[in-house]
Amino acid sequence: MERLTFDLATQPLRELNTFLHNDAKDGKARHVTVLNPDGAHNIAVGLDCPVEVEIVGHAGYYAGGMNKAASVTITGSAGTGVAENMMSGKVHVKGFASNGAGASAHGGLLVIDGDAGLRCGISLKGGNIVVGGSVGSFSAFMAQAGRMVICGDAGDALGDSLYEAVLYVKGNVKSLGADAQYEPMTDEDIAAVASLLDQAGLDHDPKAFRRIASKRSLYHWNADANQEY
Repeated sequence: MERLTFDLATQPLRELNTFLHNDAKDGKARHVTVLNPDGAHNIAVGLDCPVEVEIVGHAGYYAGGMNKAASVTITGSAGTGVAENMMSGKVHVKGFASNGAGASAHGGLLVIDGDAGLRCGISLKGGNIVVGGSVGSFSAFMAQAGRMVICGDAGDALGDSLYEAVLYVKGNVKSLGADAQYEPMTDEDIAAVASLLDQAGLDHDPKAFRRIASKRSLYHWNADANQEY
């Protein structure tokens, strides 16, 4: 069986997720379409096989979370924590993504065509995130590794307490967080942005982006700083 459709208006979510964790892993479907998700939470979470899942409509919390190897597409918007703790594979949100999109992602690619809410990419640990629109405040807070490309604007405290993650922003940034700074774009940065934009299917000039990285002044505790950095 190559393609299968689940209609959540008539079938329980548990039936879908059980299939994705068992039968799909055994190769009984290469492509699964999910109809009438109606904001259901925990759709296609923890997948660890190269199945393609298309969610036709809006998804609730944690859609595509803990993804490994699968490709999950949401044709509508997604609730809190989409692609949270993703390990590999791809999650593509064609609408808006709510708070905490891509939180703690270790690998893989999260693409958001629209805007993302607060704390997009919080504690990013190696994954890549491309946002076609803007991101809310405290995005990339404590991001440790990986890259985030923001084609629109960013809210307050972007990149607060950054470690080794690198951010690229085309639009306006309301403010940078503690220990974040603008740095010159290198040829390597331009190539990285161009590659991520291409993977996301977005058409922007990679040279129009600014690089934001860590000052590295928060790496070690300084008892004499008196909480002032």
